[in-house]
Amino acid sequence: MTQPPTLNEPSRRYSIAEFVEATEQQDRGHGVFELETPRMLEVNLNGRMHTKLGSMVSYRGEVKFTREGILDQGVGSLLKKAISGEGMRLTYADGQGKVYLADAGKKISILNLDNEGIVVNGNDVLAFEPTLNHKISMMRKVAGMMAGGLFNVAFNGSGLLAITSHYEPVTLRVTPGCPVFTDPNATVAWSAGLSPNIKTDVSLKTFFGRASGESLQMIFEGEGFVVIQPYKEIYLNQKG
Repeated sequence: MTQPPTLNEPSRRYSIAEFVEATEQQDRGHGVFELETPRMLEVNLNGRMHTKLGSMVSYRGEVKFTREGILDQGVGSLLKKAISGEGMRLTYADGQGKVYLADAGKKISILNLDNEGIVVNGNDVLAFEPTLNHKISMMRKVAGMMAGGLFNVAFNGSGLLAITSHYEPVTLRVTPGCPVFTDPNATVAWSAGLSPNIKTDVSLKTFFGRASGESLQMIFEGEGFVVIQPYKEIYLNQKG
């Protein structure tokens, strides 16, 4: 049986027909969320889905996109957005069809929460089902130091959640008496039972120059896990 062509052979030349066959969208029957590639998510929409603002790259069907209202998450969340300048900006996708989402070529991981909780860096949330409860939270005492990177979203309940990371994510276990320290720019998510603190290492060198990531660290203590990425994501609104 002849195997369809793939794009894994960099020196090969393809006819148009071969290229189309190798890259054509496939229905794999994986349900509401389906990875077309490790960096593109297909949402089989039948109702409403919450998606990251600006993440839609294509769609087909009868779909309406509505930007989240400024007060949809309450006055408290509005204040946090004003302080941070970032937040988690959402679009509601309503209708029936297929919606394709991506975020700067980042790798996508699909989580199926079953009456569980997780906290995700706001910039790493791609899409989630409306059956999940979500609440914006912000690390205290750091709004002026590093706004965007410490603005997080706590999810709980049951439903699908798609998160992103630069390259392959790595999960570190946190155990009692053995804390884990992370760079905020490389921290993607952590278990809901953890409440990270901030450690600062301010010296004359960092005061007069641009502080390195190592001068601001997140500390995770207790029992749970932390997800990190091999990349320090710098936020456009971040000062320093």
